[in-house]
Amino acid sequence: MNIECRTKELIGVVDKASRATSKNLSLPVLACIYLNADKTTNVLNIKATNLDIGADFKVKLKCLESGIAAVPANTFLNFLSSLNPDSDLKIILEKSNLKISSKNNSSVIKCHPIEDFPTIPLVIGGKEATIKSKEFLSGIKSVWYSASNSTIKPELASVYITPGEQELVFVSTDSFRLAEKKIHYKNPIEFQPILLPHKNIADILKILDGVDSDIKLIFDKNQISFSFMSGNNTNFLVSRIIDGSFPDYKQIIPKSPLTEVAILKNDLISTIRRAQVFSDAFNQVKFKIDPNNKKFSITTKNNDVGEFAEEIAGKFSGEPIEISFNHKYILDAMQAIDSDSLLLSLSGAGKPMIMKGASDKSFTYVVMPMNR
Repeated sequence: MNIECRTKELIGVVDKASRATSKNLSLPVLACIYLNADKTTNVLNIKATNLDIGADFKVKLKCLESGIAAVPANTFLNFLSSLNPDSDLKIILEKSNLKISSKNNSSVIKCHPIEDFPTIPLVIGGKEATIKSKEFLSGIKSVWYSASNSTIKPELASVYITPGEQELVFVSTDSFRLAEKKIHYKNPIEFQPILLPHKNIADILKILDGVDSDIKLIFDKNQISFSFMSGNNTNFLVSRIIDGSFPDYKQIIPKSPLTEVAILKNDLISTIRRAQVFSDAFNQVKFKIDPNNKKFSITTKNNDVGEFAEEIAGKFSGEPIEISFNHKYILDAMQAIDSDSLLLSLSGAGKPMIMKGASDKSFTYVVMPMNR
């Protein structure tokens, strides 16, 4: 291998590929990225996998000699990050070492045997759908924080993706709150619903961040692949999917609210942030909504800290109610609501609350109350 390029042409791709690596004592090669330089095409193929996700990128550069290497991702990335982005690099594979040199410095990184690097499977022949990258990322980002961090119930530690009527629906729940985002889609999409593992999503978001082209999704029973263009090259990302059944979540969404209040989103955010200073170990804040007197107050109390109360202006309808929530769950959903105003719908004590943007019906958030 003998290649030449500028640091900035390589570092972004290496950074993304490194997200698909992992530290594995039994398979140390999983901490490496696989470099395959092709003199004929002047393309460097960069691969990485942790066996849950796999990334396959192509970079156009000057290739003087073909070659293959498996280089530790963190070492390679950290060294590239320390260089001037505009510096010219020469990368040469000598025996089992990768020699990297620029104008004022040089380094040698020890490589792993390429024979140990696992094959990244391609999803072929499955159902396909093409979606704008920003829309797909919006769907994932709007809901994934509501998924469970525990793997005891894998179906809850996932994002559920299912086709709707001219829409793609993203859902997640940890049984305490639920988030649903609908992305409008002009053409019908047909595929079996999938469960994307929560633990893979942060890396998927990082790898797909900045992609401007459409993303082609290909599904089969065990995997989903994302293919997208970068220049004239097609890049791939593959993730395993969970074999399981997502709960019938629509049954838990209340249909007939008894109390509704419309408020400004920023008013709720700022009030809860002040209230959380005084909340207890359970992050509890109490909502007191009195439509008769047109009052909505948020109160909290901590015996070791003190008390807090504040009223929020709004438009009211329905019955009075006092109900407590985990303030963290309320704030988590704010990132997914684009509207300046919120609509809170409650169906009585002990029943979940629905939060929506007043002008955006594509996102629904359901949060369970606290019993304490």
